[in-house]
Amino acid sequence: MSTREQQISGVTWAGMAINAVLTAFKLVAGIVGKSSAMVADGVHSLSDFISDIIILVFLKISGKSRDDNHDFGHGKFETMATFILSLILLVVAARILSGGIDNINRVLAGETIDIPGRIALIAAAVSIVAKEFCYQFTAYVGRKVNSPAVIANAWHHRSDALSSVGSMVGIGCAIFLGNRWIILDPIMGCVISIVIFVVAVKMALPSARQLLDVSLPEETENEIVRLASSVDGVVDVHNLKTRQSGPSIIIEMHIMVDHSISIVEAHRISTGVEDCLSQHYGKETQINIHIEPDNFSHANHE
Repeated sequence: MSTREQQISGVTWAGMAINAVLTAFKLVAGIVGKSSAMVADGVHSLSDFISDIIILVFLKISGKSRDDNHDFGHGKFETMATFILSLILLVVAARILSGGIDNINRVLAGETIDIPGRIALIAAAVSIVAKEFCYQFTAYVGRKVNSPAVIANAWHHRSDALSSVGSMVGIGCAIFLGNRWIILDPIMGCVISIVIFVVAVKMALPSARQLLDVSLPEETENEIVRLASSVDGVVDVHNLKTRQSGPSIIIEMHIMVDHSISIVEAHRISTGVEDCLSQHYGKETQINIHIEPDNFSHANHE
């Protein structure tokens, strides 16, 4: 297992252990303390636990080298993991929103819902501290190893912390301000769901773009052309194609060189372009360069 995989595995296993404990504690606290917000919070932690399992499974696959069926490696499996995690968050958000709206309607219809117990308030406070800690160290590792999936998982932790903040506010108001404010518990559950929904969409869109092989942003492509053109011997750069595969950038391009130089010299120039791009975007960058003489009409070629 590579150092990158070890770091991702370590931070994910740690998060999974914390999620398992928090899930059990919050569900029990929500049921015993009669808090719909805390039960929703516990379900959210359960989704984080499932997310950790997905990360570990897809990590093992994405860490494989190229094979006969995957010429560009297995990086897309990491992207797929990110997309699945965002979908899980969307489902969790919808479930929390549905439960919150149901309880709000019950209160408005004159029904009585139970005042949450103090154990639910304690569970919320513990969750905020634990999940913010999980977010910080998971996000740090995700940025360090350039893993969108790990960063997405970090946001699962933070969304759980935000969920607990909302729960604590709603539960605290219901406990200390009395029956008149009991509706704040399900209202905060709805607010939590909207926050989770926004985070999920922000994670889903970039991963969907990668899965659909959308080109890199225009500014990145312009930078690639600038870097390639800066290599001595490159006359022109055209027919650039780019895409992202997990942490790896895939670049295909045509470069034009002096038609009078040798094949060996043209190959040296091509290698120089590859080295320049790899140094800038990382050694995992996959680069495919087609060489053309400067008196060649690529318009006719196309």
